[in-house]
Amino acid sequence: MTAGITLDLSDPVPPYEQIRRQLSSLIAVGALEPGSRLPTVRSLAADLGIAAGTVARAYKELEQSGLIESRRRNGTIVLGPPRAPRGVAGGDAAVMAALDDVIRTARSARIGDESLVDLLRGRLAQTSKLDS
Repeated sequence: MTAGITLDLSDPVPPYEQIRRQLSSLIAVGALEPGSRLPTVRSLAADLGIAAGTVARAYKELEQSGLIESRRRNGTIVLGPPRAPRGVAGGDAAVMAALDDVIRTARSARIGDESLVDLLRGRLAQTSKLDS
């Protein structure tokens, strides 16, 4: 079981970061619910054909972000998406609705998922430069 994770070894993004991003996204959209068990490091590494250390690094970063927790004997479980700061109660729902609109618009414009992600990353990079 790969938990819906795929790797593109021709992508310049390191494999551990691809795994971290995909798991983080699956948790954020609720595809991996709190309490869900993730595959063991060795199992996921074997399924993806990569070194166990690569998966371990992705899991470690997700754990540091508070998205997952590794427990001896019980494995690694999903804790859930990070809590919204106080006073931002409906923020997650509003963001998810906006993302759904963006996805619908992109699909009607025949923009592929990978291109949409690239557009979003580019836009985020532009706006972060403006914010600094």
